[in-house]
Amino acid sequence: MRIGVIGTGRIGTIHANTLSRHREVGSLILSDADPARAQDLAHRLGETAAPGADEIFRWGVDAVVITTATSAHADLIGRAARSGLPVFCEKPIALDLPGTLHALAEVERAGTVLQMGFQRRFDKGYAGAREAVRSGRLGRLHTVRALTSDQSPPPPRWLPLSGGLFRDTLIHDFDVLRWVTGREVVDVYATGSDAGPAMFREAGDVDTGAALLTLDDGTLATATATRLNGAGYDVRMELSGERDTVVVGLDDRTPVASTEPTGPPPADKPWPGFLERFGPAYEAELCAFVDVVRAGLANPCDGREALQALRIAEACEISRHERRPVALTEIPDTA
Repeated sequence: MRIGVIGTGRIGTIHANTLSRHREVGSLILSDADPARAQDLAHRLGETAAPGADEIFRWGVDAVVITTATSAHADLIGRAARSGLPVFCEKPIALDLPGTLHALAEVERAGTVLQMGFQRRFDKGYAGAREAVRSGRLGRLHTVRALTSDQSPPPPRWLPLSGGLFRDTLIHDFDVLRWVTGREVVDVYATGSDAGPAMFREAGDVDTGAALLTLDDGTLATATATRLNGAGYDVRMELSGERDTVVVGLDDRTPVASTEPTGPPPADKPWPGFLERFGPAYEAELCAFVDVVRAGLANPCDGREALQALRIAEACEISRHERRPVALTEIPDTA
């Protein structure tokens, strides 16, 4: 199997390393907006670098992995679909609903595969929580608490391109909330704070956000995020039912400290970021993509799943700006 990797930044480098080691992948063609960066990675991996994305499509590949800047995702997805190629793409499809819906329409017209990069679906902790819910171990689920806290903020120049805290960060919590519970969000109420560094206000974004979400069976969920969690990278989900409670992300590297005299000690080596915390999950999702392409296995996270997470994020942004509850029926899911 020959795979084209478009984008060789941090996550593209990780994915290229995973694919280069995979026994079912014969070769890679790498490209990047900075050709020298693609060439350097290709040299290190013993793979081939292309001058640009055009050559990847012209030279011929069996599948494409897209890890470029978000602004290029939708166009590349459409191009791959028109070429009849299966695609793995980092989230999101696009930063807005029209772009997302247009790209999905191209994939559906072509009848090709689009697998989205929501890596938490491949994390063992979240998989265990899903099993606890689906098996009935928790009884009737009544409360879910999710959080994503980055240790330090991203570069100022990146913020205007990110789509904002709800679309960029909390979208992972929205996706995995649906995946773990098997329920849909019916309405949201969201707010945010830009009281931190001025760069967030200048970008029209917030450094901290919170959303209250009602699921279609009456379960209440909260999802919070911040860019300024100095203790370390912290991603958790707590699910409480009438019989039991489980927690995802609570281990000896969770950056929390107890104030109780008999509480556990603080983490020796708290997680510094998402690449370290979710390393095995990133590898597992790429291996799943290879299986989807090679063996025709079921797509574990198709474009419509990504659309639903984006709809929740869009509802949260409207709620934040207009300071009101927003029903998901207000957010279109068709063009």
